[in-house]
Amino acid sequence: MAVDNKTLPFQKQVEHKAGSGVMCPALIVAAPHSGSGKTTVTAAIARYHRDQGRKVTVFKVGPDFIDPMILRQASGELVYQLDLWLVGEEGCQALLHRAAMESDLILIEGVMGLFDGTPSSADLAEYFNIPVLGVIDAKAMAQTFAAVTYGLATFRKNLPFAGVIANRVNTDRHVELISTCLPEEFRFFGRIPKDDVITLPARHLGLVLAQELSDIDAQLDKAASHIGNTGLADLPAEVEFFSVASQSDKDVITKQALAGTRIIIIKDNAFSFIYAANISFLEQAGAELVYCSAIADAHLPEGDILYIPGGYPELYAEQLMNNISFISDVRDFAASNKPIVAECGGMLYLLDQLTDMSGQEFSMLGLVPGKAVMQKKLAAIGSQWVDLPSFAQDKSNVSEDISINNRMRGHSFHYSSADVELVPSYQTTHHPSERAGEFVYQHNNILASYMHWYLPSNPTLSLRIFDKTRYL
Repeated sequence: MAVDNKTLPFQKQVEHKAGSGVMCPALIVAAPHSGSGKTTVTAAIARYHRDQGRKVTVFKVGPDFIDPMILRQASGELVYQLDLWLVGEEGCQALLHRAAMESDLILIEGVMGLFDGTPSSADLAEYFNIPVLGVIDAKAMAQTFAAVTYGLATFRKNLPFAGVIANRVNTDRHVELISTCLPEEFRFFGRIPKDDVITLPARHLGLVLAQELSDIDAQLDKAASHIGNTGLADLPAEVEFFSVASQSDKDVITKQALAGTRIIIIKDNAFSFIYAANISFLEQAGAELVYCSAIADAHLPEGDILYIPGGYPELYAEQLMNNISFISDVRDFAASNKPIVAECGGMLYLLDQLTDMSGQEFSMLGLVPGKAVMQKKLAAIGSQWVDLPSFAQDKSNVSEDISINNRMRGHSFHYSSADVELVPSYQTTHHPSERAGEFVYQHNNILASYMHWYLPSNPTLSLRIFDKTRYL
């Protein structure tokens, strides 16, 4: 029996006027569960159509940082998050409309299983009426392939469903077994063989970063060659995407509020988990962005604000510790009372000490008192929000409507445990469970947390966080 959509969140479809939108072929690539091969299939489709001379825009459902790096390598375009809660319904609608105006194909990689999460990939598909391609790992199944397909397609009665592709299937006989049982109403797009060349390696936070794979382009080219033998070589059906009326709070970024502000962003293999939307937000607000490496650069560039995103500092802890001149520059920057914003791995870099998974201890910056230890067990995961009343524009009235004016959305995902020797300034709240989440610390001129901020979720607040005069 199909689920009654009326009982589910985000079931409302985007409102529009008939014939007023922009048409573009689009597909959501989803699966019954994580590990089915969504990223590989999405990247393969993107690379295949890019090689045909088409502009392909790829999105990622949910807050993941690593898959978008692979997808960007495949498509040659920036990959933004689509999440009806984190980004918001209107935020997603605006991103899709812009992509439809500029692209020949829109691909959206789902998150976890098709119906997992609140909101889920299925919620996004229904909200924007985008057909779903089911990726089913069929290496260890035959006729059950049809049952899984039937479940994906019919569990939600209003779900637009394009069909399925069988992943990790090598022989024609296997293809015959899984395809002949499918009801005629479900399109079978073909198969992707089990191929070690196109298998993307993984580690504890997900796939290995694209920039760490020396043969990533060869892998993507090989994966794309398999798409040519499937029905996905043709463009999918067109979907109509609609514009969003601008809102005054969103328009604040057009006023060049950060003009004259030079933001230093540490970006290398140790620190690379940053939303593409955050970069776009800061650029649109007029900031000058300067990138550097805490691993390879001897000195910190000149700037007004230091932004240290998350990443894998534990994998590069020795190089980080041994880059003495860079560490000295960051300490001098902090001593000058200029703002520092640090997220997750960036916060670990600010601590006194970091212990990796082998138990080896490394000295870090020592700007936030405390230590962190890597562990094999996942420590925290989930979307969350936090109120930051200390950043209120009028600090004499911080209690008024803080849920609107001072609330930031984001997420956390980490395998470390930090013992910070400070009284937390705030604590995040998980969505949708409302469980207590991560601590947020304001220490001198430093704002740090395990939470990754999604800056466009509150443009006005984000501009205050990146105000270079904040501590002057």
